[in-house]
Amino acid sequence: MTFSDDTLETGRVFFAQPVAFLMGAAAIEQLPPADLPEVAFAGRSNVGKSSLINALVNQKYLARASNEPGRTREVNFFVLTERLRLVDLPGYGFARASKTTTAKFQNLGRDYLRGRPNLKRVYLLIDARHGLKAVDAEAMDALDLAAVSYQIVLTKADKIKPPELAEVVAKTLKGIAKRPAAFPRVLATSSAKGDGMPELRAEIMEACALL
Repeated sequence: MTFSDDTLETGRVFFAQPVAFLMGAAAIEQLPPADLPEVAFAGRSNVGKSSLINALVNQKYLARASNEPGRTREVNFFVLTERLRLVDLPGYGFARASKTTTAKFQNLGRDYLRGRPNLKRVYLLIDARHGLKAVDAEAMDALDLAAVSYQIVLTKADKIKPPELAEVVAKTLKGIAKRPAAFPRVLATSSAKGDGMPELRAEIMEACALL
């Protein structure tokens, strides 16, 4: 699908509005009221979630990027112009933390996915250089089981050549073809160069009926 220039411009204007960190929830009972549409970002540790969220809203330091994988251990909420919440979920596939600690924050993410009626879509981030891995399949299994709509977003797309990127997109589409909760479009993005950000903004607004 190709979005019109008007739709892309609407997305640019909407995501240029005030956005702020709302809170970090360390337990399911700490979640804010389910009174605004939410989209969540999930992915392997160090896949570039914080950088993508920052690029999405044109801010450098809204979400704290870190070179240390596994830093996000809470469900972090950002509110955009009191009409939309962006949710940064704990990363998965990182084992340096103790098994008890890792299980705690990964279970928190799963609890959020299962019990959030206002969650409109999860954006599952995959490093374009590596494509889908077994640990990503586990995450997709959990999303399919929870019946939560999710869409694959390839990150760091500027790090590979266009023909390689096209091949990764094709393989990814094939990999999700039979998954019941997977949205049938794959986005290729670069937080560093802004590639794919207009389309991602439009996807989010469409998913949340904000267009």
